[in-house]
Amino acid sequence: MRFLIIVKANPEYEAGALPDEALIARMARFHEELARAGALLDGAGLWPSAEGWRVRYGAQGCELVRGPFAQAEQLVAGYTLIQARSVEDALAWSQRFPNPRGEGLVAEIEVRPLRGLDDFPPSAAIARLRELGAST
Repeated sequence: MRFLIIVKANPEYEAGALPDEALIARMARFHEELARAGALLDGAGLWPSAEGWRVRYGAQGCELVRGPFAQAEQLVAGYTLIQARSVEDALAWSQRFPNPRGEGLVAEIEVRPLRGLDDFPPSAAIARLRELGAST
């Protein structure tokens, strides 16, 4: 089972502040533990929303909207993608995830299971995605 640990943004992150060395070291140790356990698939931080854009779809087609975006706490600052044997295993890893803002500060991460191609009924489109090497 694959799970995405989503690190929520905060106003400091959106202003471009980088984490301090102590937090980077804690994150590195945690990711090293994940890697040693064979659970780490990927992880990265994102640039603030001012560097990004959204594409909105509607009846008239699509519209490009450039950042920054409001409500920093609802934005994604980074992620860690893990492989876990069970939901309980993923819960245990997520509870060990370092506070992304630093010890004692209010922060939030969100964890969501990934859907694979096996979660969809068989179809020609699913078969084509498998041929293209899409994740299962």
